[in-house]
Amino acid sequence: MNASQELTLYGAAASGSVAVEATLTLLGLPYQLIEGATWAEAAARDRVATANAMRQIPTLVLPGGEVMTESAAILIYLADLHPEARLAPAVDDPKRRQFLRWMTYVSSAIYSLHWIKPDVKRIGAPESARDAVVDAVHERIAFCWSHMDSQLTPGRYLLGEELTVLDVYVAVISRFGPWRERFYAAAPRMAEVIRRVDQEPRLAALWRKRFPQD
Repeated sequence: MNASQELTLYGAAASGSVAVEATLTLLGLPYQLIEGATWAEAAARDRVATANAMRQIPTLVLPGGEVMTESAAILIYLADLHPEARLAPAVDDPKRRQFLRWMTYVSSAIYSLHWIKPDVKRIGAPESARDAVVDAVHERIAFCWSHMDSQLTPGRYLLGEELTVLDVYVAVISRFGPWRERFYAAAPRMAEVIRRVDQEPRLAALWRKRFPQD
């Protein structure tokens, strides 16, 4: 892929966009990163607004200028675009159904709840209730991880013996509140897998750089 074919990713350290960075790293694809924590910086929101009116990350701009948003969609697209990397079950693989189920679940039932936390007024709660709302969000997230854990029978990885973008996605999103200690307690079967993903040699440098507080 030459410079004119390079991908552009709007993202930030310790955010959901790191799952996209990890997938691009596993695939060996070059990309330009435009850094900015949109939940905290107006300038970052303004930068991404040129590509995504929602002003959210991750936002991926493809070489032809087409824009992709929604982290699960981006991960599935990249995995399917490079089937030789085996980062997603093929369409005719029986594991594909559960792969799609859980990719969508992590996005909609867990990751989406973090949108509430920077501004609880988004759900009509007063700022004075922020601590209680955030606590409730964390309780719900822990419950959702527990439910997912009860439905899976992991092998070396969540869907069996091969690493997929689902493993990468969970390894990133489980780092957010209520944080890893709670995740390990709520999802003990997944915990062993995610510790393994944390140790993936191809991602070690990225994890250190993008989650420096871990």
